[in-house]
Amino acid sequence: MKKRTFKITTQILALPRMAKRILALVVDISVCVITVWLSYYLRLGEFIRFTGQNELEKGVVWASVISVVIALPIFILMGMYRAIFRFNGGQALMVVSWSVGLYGILYSFIFTFLGMSGVPRTIGIIQPVLLLMLIGASRGLVRIVLGDHYLILLRKSKRQKVLVYGAGQTGRQLVAAISNAQEMQVVGFLDDDDRLIGRSLNGLTIYSASDLVDLVSTLSIKHVLLAMPSLQRKRRNEIINKIRTANVSVRTLPNLTLLSKKQVNFSNLHDLDVDDLLGRDPVMAIQSLLEKNIRNKIVLVTGAGGSIGSELCRQIIYLGPTKLLLVEQSEFALYEIYQEIKGIVYNHQNILFPLIASVQDKERMHEIMAAWHPDTVYHVAAYKHVPLVEQNPSEGIKNNAFGTLCVAEVSAENGVADFVLISTDKAVRPTNIMGASKRLAEMILQASGDVYKDTKFSIVRFGNVLDSSGSVVPRFRQQILDGGPITLTHPDITRYIMTIPEAVQLVIQAGAMAEGGDVFILEMGQPVKIMDLARNMIELSGMTLKNEENPLGDIEIEIIGLRVGEKLYEELMIVGKPMPTAHIRIFKVYEEFMPWDRLKSHLNTLDTAVSLKNNNLIRSIMQEIVSGYAPNNEIADLVYLQQK
Repeated sequence: MKKRTFKITTQILALPRMAKRILALVVDISVCVITVWLSYYLRLGEFIRFTGQNELEKGVVWASVISVVIALPIFILMGMYRAIFRFNGGQALMVVSWSVGLYGILYSFIFTFLGMSGVPRTIGIIQPVLLLMLIGASRGLVRIVLGDHYLILLRKSKRQKVLVYGAGQTGRQLVAAISNAQEMQVVGFLDDDDRLIGRSLNGLTIYSASDLVDLVSTLSIKHVLLAMPSLQRKRRNEIINKIRTANVSVRTLPNLTLLSKKQVNFSNLHDLDVDDLLGRDPVMAIQSLLEKNIRNKIVLVTGAGGSIGSELCRQIIYLGPTKLLLVEQSEFALYEIYQEIKGIVYNHQNILFPLIASVQDKERMHEIMAAWHPDTVYHVAAYKHVPLVEQNPSEGIKNNAFGTLCVAEVSAENGVADFVLISTDKAVRPTNIMGASKRLAEMILQASGDVYKDTKFSIVRFGNVLDSSGSVVPRFRQQILDGGPITLTHPDITRYIMTIPEAVQLVIQAGAMAEGGDVFILEMGQPVKIMDLARNMIELSGMTLKNEENPLGDIEIEIIGLRVGEKLYEELMIVGKPMPTAHIRIFKVYEEFMPWDRLKSHLNTLDTAVSLKNNNLIRSIMQEIVSGYAPNNEIADLVYLQQK
């Protein structure tokens, strides 16, 4: 019944404006006749037929005709048919009252005061009252029925049409979860199984995935929702590449908890993660390595609020430490990660400790270490944005190199068993202060192993991670949302890229294999050309690249030139050949370093140069210490340039 009513009201709303006005006129004529007929019944106690065979029957006919003749001109002149009935409110009902009131005066004058044969005088009073009631009721009913229905149709017309890729259980679950979403309307399924093509599932047609380009045009598709969580990465990439040619945006499943509770809307469907384009299937972690330095131990993470540090904390807390110390210089970043992890930890007051501290503050770091005596330290804190560190070189060296020295010394003095430094591929043959300072931090730990025998120092070096702060992915995504252009420093620039969760999981396992002074590198797959990454992000957002071949495209890629200190290509090792370990994606490399006594002398000289803010001397000393450091730009220190 509901479906039939919905269908009828939809057809009424689809009528042309003039047809709707004629329909309203017909309804009002009918109401005039019905109210005359009811008036006779209320006055005489019986229904009078319209046959005209006696005086009363002639009277009811004339009373009806005169009612219509008086009412319609008044209703038209008063603008009752110019109003949009579905939006009738107090003002429209006031118009109805005035119109019927004027009608009532004329009608009662004719039949009550003047009189007419076959028409009781009280009809002139009863009928206008009934007419007011029924006309008002009809307008109110239209507002209730058509108004609400119109809003539903309006929302539907504004809902973006989507197709769900995958007609399996997850696809059906996704459709059920978003069936009431106001932002989108599922109009069908896509699938690769020929046995399903053309069939109907929950009232929705299953289309062939090969027809997607045509469907986008004929069905006005805006988005494709991927509902294949267990698909192998290789097959998933094939599907994604097929969708890219259709000029639609691709979104993936939300949190499975939201899906099961049917609390899904457009905002919690994710943009396609760019890691889907890396072509890497996840490798099963070695559980014993994950737990070795964490389970039932006190763990400290510096830089706990950063992209890598916060993910480390998330993974560590699930591995069962007795205590997790979150050390962070930024109050806001510390608050964010503390609040997030606190919500999932039982008895968090005795396990989770948020600590504001700078890794350069030796007294504060000693205070923290002496209070808890951590077993394992993951040193993540660093200034990592190449142009910023290049423009503030002294601060970069103090934080990245001397901050590492500070934390390493305090850790050894307080009995830390395992110390893991998170390093970067920019430390290999660096062309900038950031990379050089990180290589110096590596050398400090390599040399410290000869001084502090009871602490195993190790380094884990890897490339760029997706969606870290300052990385190209969030920047490109925002530029696409802003309508472009995407700014790229060089058309040939390439980077090694992996996901943050994978990188962190490998860091934990690498640290567990350390014997002291180890340098581990992570297998990061093939380097990614950033130009290709930008193109893929544009296409997977449902837009087209604007260039000379396609001047009417949506988003342009603008080449702005290499930034200060930036390299076209990154490397993961300086010399030699990587050696395999117990994990297929973790390798060990041998990197030469200075003995501690010699390095210590250089560090003292560098410390003096940094204190004096002598940029030329700083650069000279860094080139002497860090083998392969070859600056590719003039000094960019902002204060130095301003003074100069």
